[in-house]
Amino acid sequence: MSSTTATSGAAPEPPAADRAYQHVKAGLLDGSYPDGELLSEGEVAAALQMSRTPVREAFLRLQTEGFLRLYPKRGALVVPVTPNEARAVVEARLALESFAIDKLALQGGGAMTAVGEELAEHPACDTTELSDAAMHEADRAFHATLVAAAGNPVVADLYNALRDKQMRITATARTHTARSRINHQHGQLAAALRDGDPELAKTRLREHLLGTVRAFGIAGGPYLDPGSEL
Repeated sequence: MSSTTATSGAAPEPPAADRAYQHVKAGLLDGSYPDGELLSEGEVAAALQMSRTPVREAFLRLQTEGFLRLYPKRGALVVPVTPNEARAVVEARLALESFAIDKLALQGGGAMTAVGEELAEHPACDTTELSDAAMHEADRAFHATLVAAAGNPVVADLYNALRDKQMRITATARTHTARSRINHQHGQLAAALRDGDPELAKTRLREHLLGTVRAFGIAGGPYLDPGSEL
């Protein structure tokens, strides 16, 4: 029998450029790299123990995705989330999540109650013991669970396509919004679903999302806040 050492069980390490990309993008999404910060190729390379070339490749990729703006010999600026971008993403979320609530209502009170009970136990209803990064992911997962429960894969895919923008926006908004308020709002939404009240659930959802937009110091607009003006 051959005595050759088997290494098939070990997954190969991703290319350096991919590792740099994932590292920087994670920092952008969880708020570790805040809006307006100037990132240095050298500092990121040193932190990851690699040369500057893969970091430069990662920066270029993130610039293409709209997260960074490169300045030769200076670094990469974290592009701030604009008020219009924040409002547009939150409006899309309201449309998709409201659809999910309506779809659950059509399935009967039992379906709504089951989802409400599941969401009431979700980590997003008490993020006090979570790190900032884990809190942002729990927030996204809470709402994604609601959308997925509607059983429409097209809507779920549309919602998941907003993941990166959602994470970035909520990370920015969280710097101005207390965790306790977010936890309470998640609990209110879960309770309305558990009680089989779709209209109250949509009201709680709208209030919750409106808070995200207001954290940017802007009005919600007539869709998020009926009766208001841009």
